[in-house]
Amino acid sequence: MALQCGIVGLPNVGKSTLFNCLSNAKAQAANFPFCTIEPNVGVITVPDERLNKLAELINPNRIVPTTVEIVDIAGLVKGASKGEGLGNKFLANIRETDAIIHVLRCFDDDNVTHVDGSVDPVRDKEIIDAELQIKDLETVEQRIQRVQKQATTGGDKTAKLQYEVLCKYRDVLQQGKSARSVTFDTKDEQKAAKELFLLTSKPVLYVCNVDEKSAINGNKYVEQVREAIKEENAELLIVAARTEADIAELETYEDRQMFLAEVGLEESGVARLIKSAYALLNLETYITAGVQEVRAWTYHKGWKAPQCAGVIHTDFEKGFIRAEVIKYDDYIKYGSEAAVREAGKLSVEGKEYIVQDGDIMHFRFNV
Repeated sequence: MALQCGIVGLPNVGKSTLFNCLSNAKAQAANFPFCTIEPNVGVITVPDERLNKLAELINPNRIVPTTVEIVDIAGLVKGASKGEGLGNKFLANIRETDAIIHVLRCFDDDNVTHVDGSVDPVRDKEIIDAELQIKDLETVEQRIQRVQKQATTGGDKTAKLQYEVLCKYRDVLQQGKSARSVTFDTKDEQKAAKELFLLTSKPVLYVCNVDEKSAINGNKYVEQVREAIKEENAELLIVAARTEADIAELETYEDRQMFLAEVGLEESGVARLIKSAYALLNLETYITAGVQEVRAWTYHKGWKAPQCAGVIHTDFEKGFIRAEVIKYDDYIKYGSEAAVREAGKLSVEGKEYIVQDGDIMHFRFNV
């Protein structure tokens, strides 16, 4: 399931430094705009301590975590919607992603130039928001022109629905708000909205890139961002990218944990960011566990058992009979599948079962 989060932001806010920490792909990180021209793609392992705990009990041949793709996209500047800087390339690259990680500079450093001359994360956010909103407004107005006549004079119900959805989007975009601030009540409206692929309808995680001393509690810039996004359907995360880069250079897990403890963090910002990106895509994990392997599988939250079985192989979904399910906490408590069965804690579920995050699954199927 190749789903992507795109890292965006103005030039020199720490996007590529953060990307390097995430993927070790070593995207060029230099102190000038547009050092990232082609998007760098990193396949990132999603941290999941549950796999390690199961492996301690089962001693499998291998552990296979799940992954998410992170794309480092070239820095955007004011006027991108009109083709300024690398605007058209930026907008094309971001359109292909499923969610946005928006990095904002929330630190002072005279040695790192700012494209607009001063540190103001809310202004930076509004620059990118405005460029994406302008592009979305163009898209919406073009679509309205196409369907308006059919919607208002003909009896085309589909065109009428599309027109109503487009008009709702146009109203908020003209107010300088993002498309994600619009909510739709019916499934038909939600489907029509999704098919528009608007840039500002994508889920977003704002990452406040701070200095080391602000890594735990943030600073005045972080509070400004928090206030600015309070009415958005968006998440906020505090990360010290330069500190994360230092952590990434350390050889062993023990050294990294010692460094985190010295800084006062329980978990690295990178680990928190990966987990947040995974959740941002509305993804969850179920697990298959045996001597051959303990493996995490990605599925969309709300999927039923046959759909989740199809993640392993399409035949599993086509010939689905039932799923044997063990809750993760029960497996840890009883120590083995056999003990769980003996305790009566293994459930047999049918086609309507909605899989829960952390479920340990075994599928029965017939093709």
